[in-house]
This record gives sequence, structure tokens and C-alpha cells, in this order.
Amino acid sequence: MLPTDEPLSHLGPSLLLLLQLQLLLPPASAFFPNIWSLLAAPGSITHQDLTEEAALNVTLQLFLEQPPPGRPPLRLEDFLGHTLLADNLFAAYFGPGSPSRRFRAALGEVSRANAAQDFLPTSRNDPDLHFDAERLGQGRTRLVGALGETVVAARALDHTLARQRLGAALHALQDFYSHSNWVELGKQQPHPHLLWPRQGLQNLAQVGDPTCSDCEELSCPGNLLGFTLLTSGYFGTHPSKPPGKCSHGGHFDQSSSQPPRGGINKDSTSPGFSPHHMLHLQAAKLALLASIQAFSLLRSRLGDRGFSRLLDITPASSLSFVLDTTGSMGEEINAAKIQARHIVEQRRGGPMEPTHYVLVPFHDPGFGPVFTTSDPDSFWQQLNEIHALGGGDEPEMCLSALELALLHTPPLSDIFVFTDASPKDAFLTNRVESLTQERRCRVTFLVTEDPSRVQGRPRREVLSPLRFEPYEAVALASGGEVIFTKDQYIRDVAAIVGDSIADLVTLPLEPPVVVPERPLVFSVDGLLQRVTVRIHGEVSSFWIRNPAGVSQGQEEGEGPLGRTRRFGQFWMVSMNDPLQTGTWEIQVTAKGTSRVRVQAQTSLDFLFHFGIPREDGPHPGLYPLTQPVAGLQTQLLVEVTGLGSRGNPGDPLPHFSHVVLRGVPHGAELGRVPLEPMGPRERGLLAASLPPTLLSTAGPFSLELIGQDGVGQGLHRAAPQPCAVVPVLLELSGPPGFLAPGTKAPLSLRIASFSGPQDLDLRTYVNPSFALTSNLSRVRLEQNESAWGCLWLKVPDTAASDSVVMVTVTATDREASTVPPTHAFLRLLVLGPAPQDQLPAPVHSTDPVLTTTSPAFHLSTLVTPGRAGGGLVSNPWWGTVGAVLLLLGLASW
Repeated sequence: MLPTDEPLSHLGPSLLLLLQLQLLLPPASAFFPNIWSLLAAPGSITHQDLTEEAALNVTLQLFLEQPPPGRPPLRLEDFLGHTLLADNLFAAYFGPGSPSRRFRAALGEVSRANAAQDFLPTSRNDPDLHFDAERLGQGRTRLVGALGETVVAARALDHTLARQRLGAALHALQDFYSHSNWVELGKQQPHPHLLWPRQGLQNLAQVGDPTCSDCEELSCPGNLLGFTLLTSGYFGTHPSKPPGKCSHGGHFDQSSSQPPRGGINKDSTSPGFSPHHMLHLQAAKLALLASIQAFSLLRSRLGDRGFSRLLDITPASSLSFVLDTTGSMGEEINAAKIQARHIVEQRRGGPMEPTHYVLVPFHDPGFGPVFTTSDPDSFWQQLNEIHALGGGDEPEMCLSALELALLHTPPLSDIFVFTDASPKDAFLTNRVESLTQERRCRVTFLVTEDPSRVQGRPRREVLSPLRFEPYEAVALASGGEVIFTKDQYIRDVAAIVGDSIADLVTLPLEPPVVVPERPLVFSVDGLLQRVTVRIHGEVSSFWIRNPAGVSQGQEEGEGPLGRTRRFGQFWMVSMNDPLQTGTWEIQVTAKGTSRVRVQAQTSLDFLFHFGIPREDGPHPGLYPLTQPVAGLQTQLLVEVTGLGSRGNPGDPLPHFSHVVLRGVPHGAELGRVPLEPMGPRERGLLAASLPPTLLSTAGPFSLELIGQDGVGQGLHRAAPQPCAVVPVLLELSGPPGFLAPGTKAPLSLRIASFSGPQDLDLRTYVNPSFALTSNLSRVRLEQNESAWGCLWLKVPDTAASDSVVMVTVTATDREASTVPPTHAFLRLLVLGPAPQDQLPAPVHSTDPVLTTTSPAFHLSTLVTPGRAGGGLVSNPWWGTVGAVLLLLGLASW
């Protein structure tokens, strides 16, 4: 029930209506970490299910209360009794075909952070983070603190960190209903005071109160003693279980073998893992309602606009510019201003209006500061104040500025770099490459400097003709491109900025690079629109041919297939809709290197991630990774978006059957692996097992999905960025909570090798330049060996509040100079102390007060042999985005 001392009006209409709704979860869905856990406990409900289905309900409520501009309002009755999917929500609110990719990625970030609480070494055995060991008051403090940190990070526009803290908070909240005896006490509603810290938790069992009787069976339905006190089970050996107390229970709980044996957890439907498995659905029901309460609370704290940014509830992209401001850049700066103004004016008030703006200037020797805002007028004003002034020599601090932009740009965004100079900081190339892949951001360089040109801006030294290779490397790693042009064409070429943030997909070419006398082949399906072909280089001629044999050459103007425009050495061909489906060809004749890119608009796309199955602990599931690790059996997880965008509503759903791995950049096929569906087809969740032998090839590789649409025509989609196998696993984690000025923060580092001996140098870097010390600078590992270390980050007294800190650890092989370094990234936020260390509640409100806490922990250096497993921190994962929405009372749990 709702808090008895609070009038319902204080909760607002959003929470009131949502508490009338109930989700009936599909039978093949575990109160375990994620959907992979279903292999161990079929028919269970996972943390992933609870998190994403609660978010979908609150998102629907937001859509119901805020009618879409220019479209009819949504009706609740249209969703009752139907599977609730993100794609369908977006189509109903923003219009058919509106991409839900960023929203689903944001939900995946929250779900991954939730699941990570069961895997990360700094959280998996902490009873306060799981409401274990009768530490209910301490658990509530940590829970409310994490929600407060979510609010602060979201208001500071660090939504990645906000989603991480939200995932941690939701994990603890959901664990309360599975790990405590709240359900066994006969409660039918969430705890009325768990999110309201001004209300104490009552009737708690004390240290001397016996709570459980002995149970020697797997299933223990009657092992709780007859009492009305609130308790929870002990897990493992730390802290040790006092006499007469309940255990968590399950195969991997060492405390459950000590009298009283058995346990009370309701994590799953499996008695081998959960002695109170028979109450699993009741616990999940309350956990789901409590999660809806938490999301609704965040919406009330952040407002609808802030809440929408937290979960990326928009089909629009961000707009991020990195601008060279030296004296020769006048035309380029003006081009950026024109494009930004055009985007702002054209999309203001519509669903495709950017939600986040980032601007980073650079020159030599400086770069920055970064400017971030969600207000288009503030962004335009800041951009309009930038002028080309002085410092006209080459090279410049371009990659430093790009790294700063990546730190502040949301995932799945495009970043545009305007410059006419090569990078002075080329030593950052590999780190920036890795950061673009960690952030899943695509970088496009618009360079008004022909690399073959010998005359130009003043230079302090003779520059190599290969000086632009760092840009090429970063563009390749991020899925972007480098476009060379001239001042007189930059305004026209810069039009690709507006096109790129329209969520276009890049179509795979065969071969992926131009080969003399050989056509490039690409496939067009019925779900593609607005196909554009871009060609740049010293091109003497080209032609494009459709499946019917109709061709169009390089002549400017309207042709039989589309409109061709030329700006120096840059051609853009906008194809006419609707396009003929089938195989298309492009033939290019050019001097030197030329590039071809084909892009199209479609809502049928996919998200992906890698993971390691973890089946040897109390919470089996999939430990997510950004990149595969050499020597590990790796799972590829795919989430297809836009499955509802079929030609006719009655047609079967599109489906993908295989994933193809290709070497980059030349496109040799490395392997083809079948994709297996995970759950109902409409969710679009697929998995493929990638054996170590398939991932043994050095160098980057691309992922391509092969399948068919609903009428049997071929489908072909490519991941926007290439992937790479990293030689070692780096795991970097920090304390929960925020950094405070004038303090030291402990960080934990783990390095593991699975593919043979590794002799590694470890280097650390902090942006901004805070002092960082480490007790581990070099480590030698044998196969299946791990090393642990401790780092201390000193936050100066002058550190700005709400500033983002990025800690990077780089591991370099001392013996294999050709092996790229491995990087781990950790995002932290500096926060000045609030009065009494808590966020003030609104006037006259009795809603929950969100406090911040930063409990300390202790680390040591250790090298351990044996089976090592884990995942990289701060990497988004895919999610289960689906539920069935029913009015309370229409279905039972």
C-alpha cells in the first residue's frame, strides 16, 4: 500500500495511475541478472525484465500525459492486453518508423548496471547492496543514496553515470523483495517506507532473534519461524551467520550448510538456487511495482524533460562539434554555424530536435573548454561567439579536443570535427579509437586540407604526407569517415551534418573498398528509404546501376536514379524513392585512393554487445563486455530494433538468421555463425556463440546480419563500428557515490589473461589532470591468471562541482609491439557537499528525500591463478524491452 501518512495527491497522477497497472510477464522470461540466466532457471523473472518493463510503463504514462505535438493523443485502452514494446510506443507517439534505438540502448545501460551488481568485485559480496544479512537499514541508506546520485548526475547532464547509479539502485530495491521475508509476511504492496528515508523501518529482527528453523531439502516453504519481524538471509561467510538466523540459500551459499540449513531467497523458480522458489512470482510482482515507484519518483524530481533525457526517450540524436579556431578556419567555422542554425531551426519543437549539444574548440597549444547544454539557443549563442583568431600554423591539438568531446557526448552520437590541420597529439590515436568504441560514437572529420598539397598555412616543421593518418584511424574505428575538401566547398559538404544525425545506417559494400575494374555491390530492401551515395577522391568517372540494369553516371543534376551534386572532389547522389529492391552496383574510376559510402534511413537496425557466461556463482548470467577477450568463449548478443516496420501490418516479422564476421578494411569473410532467438520473436533478441578460434585473427572485424523480411526478400545490416579482440581483460571500478573536492578516492583494477603469458606495462591517465597513484605499474601473467591493484585518485580542493572525470588505464604488451594496447575507462563525477549531505525535498512535500553516501572500502594487490572471469566497466548492454500491460485484477500472479 501507499505510505499511510501521505496524501495521495502528493504522489501525482503519474504514480497513481501506474499503481493501478500490472505487468504479466511472459513465462519464458529470472530474478537473476539478465535473460541469459534463464538457461539456469527457466520461467523466472530477471532484474533485466523488472527494470525495463517498469521503465516502459512509466514511459507510456509520460506519453499519455504529454500528447505529441501535431498528432492525436495516445489512449490507454489501445495498449491494454498487448505486449508493450519500445518500438510500438515510439511509433504510436512519434510516428511510424521513428527509431527507438537510443531509448533501448539507454534501457540497456540501466539493465547492465543493474546486473553488474551481481558480478563486479566491489559490489557482488556487499550485503548492504543486496539487503542481505539483516542489514536492512544500511541497505535502505545505500538505495536512497544511489537514487540521489542518479538525480545529481542527470542534472549535471552526465546521463551515462546517472544510468549506472540508477541500475545499482534498482538492483538493491528489487533484491529487497527477493532476499527479505516481506512477501512471507503476507504483504501485497511494496514497502511503504523503503523510498521514504524520513520514515524509519519498523519491526526489524534483532541480532538475538532466531528467524529460521533447519531445512535439509532444496525447497524450504516452512522454515521461517512464526514471527512478524522483518529479516533477510545471510550469504557466504562475510559476515558470518549468527545462530538461529536464516541463510540466503542455494547451491553456492556456504552459510546454508550451517544450521539452520536452507534459505529464504526467491531469486528464481529453481529450488536449487532459491529455497523459497514458490514465492518467486509474488516477490517479482512487488519488485516491479516498487521499480515503477522509483522511476516515477525520478520523473517527479527531474521533470518530464529531464526524465526523457535520462532514458533517451527521443528518436533524435545529439549534435556535437569539435572546431579548429585558428586564423585560417573562418570558412569552416561559418559552415558549422550555418549547419547548426539550419538544424536548430528546422527541427525545433519536433521529434527530431537534438536533445544534447556539445561544443569543443581547439587550437595550439590549447583546447577546450567543453560547452554542453540541452538548450538550442544557448548552444547557438556559444557557437556564434567563436571566431577564427591567430595561431595559424600546423599541427593542432585536435585529438585532445576530440577526447574531451567524447567524454561529454552521449553514446550512439555523431561527432563532427572541422579542421584544416593535422594533429599535434597523434600519440592519443589509439586511446581515442578505443574511447569511440566504448561510447559507440561515430566521428566524421571535415578537413579543408588536401594531403598532397605542399602550399598552405604556415608550419613550424616539415610535415609528413601521412600526417592525417590518425584521423583515418579514428574514423575507421568509430565507423565515421575523413572528407577532404576546400574552403569554397565546405559549406555544401557540411550538409552531411544534418543528414548524419537523421539516424542513417551505413549499408555494407562488397568489396568494402574501391578496387580497380571491380564494381561495389550493395543490397536494397523494402525497409530502406532516402538512400544516399557519397563518393570522394580524384574520381574521373563513376556509374550506379539498379537491379533492372538502369544506370546513372557522374553528370550533375537529375538522372534516372536520383540527383547528383558535386563539390570539388566530393559527390553526393540522392536516390529517388521508392528504390527497386535487390542488388545494386557502383563502379568508380579514380586516381589514388577514393572512398564510397552508401547510407539509408530505416528503423530496422540493431544493437549488439559481447558477454561471458557466468554459471559458477549464486546468480548465473551474462557478464557484458564491449569487445571480445582473447581466449574466452564469447557470446554475441543482438537486439533488433524496428521489427514493427514491415511493409504491411499483416506480414510476418523480419528476421535475421546469421551473423557474418569480416576483416577490416578489406572485407575477407572470417566466419558465419547462426543466430538463435532468445525469447519471443517480437522482442528481437538474438544470440550467437563465437568460439575462440573464430576470434583468433588479429586486427579489427565488422559484424553483418543476414536475414529475410516478412515476404522472403533478403535483409543485410552492418554494425556501425568495427570490433577488435583485446588480448587481456581490464576491469576498473570505483567507489559508489561521487568524488568530493579535497578527498582521495580508492579505485580497483583487475587484469586477467586467458590466452597465454602476458608481460604488461600499465599506464594511467586522468582527464582533467588529477593526481593518480597506483601500486601496480607492471605485471606478468600466465594463462588464466589475474592481477589486482589499487589506485588512489586525489581530487583537488579547486575541483569544479558537477565536473566529469575520466580515468583511463592502458595495458601495453612489452614484447608484442604490433598488438594494440588495451584500455579501460571509468567515469566519475565531482560533487560539492550539499547541506547535511542530502538533496532538499520540495516545499510541503513528503516525497522521498534522496541522500548521497560514499562508503569506503579496502583493496589490496593480488595475483591469483585459476579461472578468471569478468567484464569491462561502463559499457552499455542490450535489454529485454517488452511486457504485457493489464489493469490490476485482470490477471493474477
